[in-house]
Amino acid sequence: MARLIVIVLATLILIWSSNMACSQGPQPQVPCFYIFGDSLVDNGNNNLILTLARANYSPYGLDFPRGVTGRFTNGRTTVDILAQLLGFPNFIPPYANVRRFELLRGVNYASGASGIRDETGNNLGAHLSMNQQLQNFGRTVQLMKRMFRRNETRLADYLSKCIFYVGMGSNDYLNNYFMPTMYTTSSQFTPKAYAAALLQDYSLQLKELYKIGARKVVVTAVGQIGCIPYELARYNGSGKRARCNEGINNAIVLFNSGLSKLVDTFNNGQQLPGSKFVYVNTYKNSMDLVQNAASYGFEVVENGCCGVGRNNGQITCLPLQNPCADRRKYIFWDAFHPTEVANIILANISYSSKSKSDVHPINIQQLGML
Repeated sequence: MARLIVIVLATLILIWSSNMACSQGPQPQVPCFYIFGDSLVDNGNNNLILTLARANYSPYGLDFPRGVTGRFTNGRTTVDILAQLLGFPNFIPPYANVRRFELLRGVNYASGASGIRDETGNNLGAHLSMNQQLQNFGRTVQLMKRMFRRNETRLADYLSKCIFYVGMGSNDYLNNYFMPTMYTTSSQFTPKAYAAALLQDYSLQLKELYKIGARKVVVTAVGQIGCIPYELARYNGSGKRARCNEGINNAIVLFNSGLSKLVDTFNNGQQLPGSKFVYVNTYKNSMDLVQNAASYGFEVVENGCCGVGRNNGQITCLPLQNPCADRRKYIFWDAFHPTEVANIILANISYSSKSKSDVHPINIQQLGML
């Protein structure tokens, strides 16, 4: 009886998915959206684990329709906005509390403090590394096989139409390489060698994602970590005008350059036939927000809206702390993460920009149409 219920439920879900255009207005551009990453896109997976990398308290979620959820910003994240741009009627749920019937629409596996390397972020406590997120996706696919009555051909065809978003690497620098008191990587690797080691691991992880079923994959560059309020506060003495830590930025450029080339290699069709990878140049796009802040309506580019100390970046946003009054004027919400307004701009660039320097070889909207 239980098996019959599962089959009937899965059939109803598939019927709903295929007829959404008729029953609930415009159909999403893709049937499902799966998300892997760190705190930039985590939407609640860290809420119930033992970690300092949590945002399930006020004033986080101040401008989000559902209030506090575990998102590390005042409102929506970039993937929330991308889900809306792709036409999904609801936000993609976190893996921590996803319901079975939602699996076919998409799942967010992202975890704050996570990285490409398993040990990354251990200084903050528990988290789900990229390898663990892949394991969770594998478990999801096993459940989906039951919904597809173990018709793996049909399931593979379904997954091939979905978009997979992967944003990793920030913490491998912020909470690993540039934290020499906690990690040994900076003494083991030069910046160039570390970027190569990360890319080797990342390449294997992306190949594993392909093996499990991904065909349309978005990978994002690491942003300008050397210019976030946390680094500005640490790098600059009291009373000095804030300057970015270019040592960190230069190391990240090495990684991003290699990641862009990796995407080009994957797209040549020899290693991962039938796949299409998109590279989002988050580094360049976030730098543009700062350099052209006024044109986007921003007035504050060096301080977090919520935080403590220099640049509101020495300590990140605390529980029940009063944030800035007008979040629309700030690029950064806290010591590390963008505001919702910044996320809206970055998401729209990755979704529809025609500039190859923003996103290549095609944008996310075009990827959905393939």
